Amino acid sequence: MELRHLRYFVAVADEQNFTRAAEKLHISQPPLSRQIQDLEDELGLPLFERGSRPLKLTEAGRFFYTHATRMLEQAREAIQTTRRVAHADKRLVIGFVSSTIYGALPRLVRLFRAERPGTEVSLVEMSTVDQIDALKAGRIDVGYGRIRLEDPAIKREVLREEQLVLAIPCGHELAKIGEPVSLAQAARFPNLVYPRKPRPSFADHVLSMFRDRGVEPVAVHEVQEIQTALGLVASGMGLCVVPTGVQRLRPDEVIYRPFSEPGMVSPIIMNTRLHDQSDDILLLRRLIDDIYRAQAEERRRAEELALQARLGIEGDPAALI
Repeated sequence: MELRHLRYFVAVADEQNFTRAAEKLHISQPPLSRQIQDLEDELGLPLFERGSRPLKLTEAGRFFYTHATRMLEQAREAIQTTRRVAHADKRLVIGFVSSTIYGALPRLVRLFRAERPGTEVSLVEMSTVDQIDALKAGRIDVGYGRIRLEDPAIKREVLREEQLVLAIPCGHELAKIGEPVSLAQAARFPNLVYPRKPRPSFADHVLSMFRDRGVEPVAVHEVQEIQTALGLVASGMGLCVVPTGVQRLRPDEVIYRPFSEPGMVSPIIMNTRLHDQSDDILLLRRLIDDIYRAQAEERRRAEELALQARLGIEGDPAALI
């Protein structure tokens, strides 16, 4: 069995007609029919119901079609990845959802460019759903998203769970509380969610958190971009659940409050092609570990300094032990 057998079979199954499939493949019909017959002989079973009009797959044919399309897709990915690895002019294309640009992604890109000065790095904003399609089509090399999507051709790794906070207009009654808020409190007011499409998206993740706790916002307004959502929050149009990393946006117009409920988090997910172990992907993964270790050390040091300030102790933090 060769790849051409799979291509011919998929073409006939898609067109439901030998003549149209032959035209699509730019071959004559008799050789196509022989190739399909050879494939059926090798498998030892019929793949098509020959008397049907239009041509229909047998039960075994439907099963084989699922795996044949997957194998052809994997073959295309292998060819594209191999060509990129061998290409003299290195290029790395990163897909990302907008909220990750306010976290560790900019630092990751800077560190990568320092390690790989000869590699051109491109960033493309796209939803997690679009990242999966772009990875399989070879348009991007890695994606950073927030939605857990299953695909047999994609390796999905949760890098960390980022805390979520509630964006509130300045002067709003919840902004005056000065303490964590609950989802039930947030549900009493209109809520903005993003993106509107494609779905599933971060909007669905947020709305499911309300539903899981038995509450529904009095009104939900869908927008496409996080910047739009925060602009509407600033204008008093509603509240918005956002990742902690975006808190630097609109600091004079929006107050951010943590949630009182546990588990209010959003994953940061690294998506790559299933068997992509290229040097660039491995370097990205190592740099991410370095960044998170450095952030943990920065937080630890900040906590020590804060404790020193409260206790009025100067000098070596070891004096606190």
